[in-house]
Amino acid sequence: MEHRSPARYLAPLALVGFAVALVLVIGGSTRSDDDEPVAPTATVQRTTDQGNDRDRGDGNGERRRRRAETYTVVAGDTPSGIAEKTGVPLSTIEELNPDLDPQALSVGDEIRIR
Repeated sequence: MEHRSPARYLAPLALVGFAVALVLVIGGSTRSDDDEPVAPTATVQRTTDQGNDRDRGDGNGERRRRRAETYTVVAGDTPSGIAEKTGVPLSTIEELNPDLDPQALSVGDEIRIR
């Protein structure tokens, strides 16, 4: 009987590895209803208060984190979609960005949300 090379197991092993990786990637991109919505392609700038915040918080010097102040527009964004992604009411977005033209949104534009 002819001796077979152990390399013949490489292709099926690679296929199984690819399938496992695909399941992990797809499974990792879904979220449950309890998770906070995440915009995977959006850039949201987050800042932390650096000053003395004793008058903010619980009175014991606890510092509060500030939420993102701007949102960077990605392809397909609309003002109402941005409001939904960020949890900021559309009226607030419109108030903070009086010159915002929904028809003229461009990828990379920064919109104030706080």
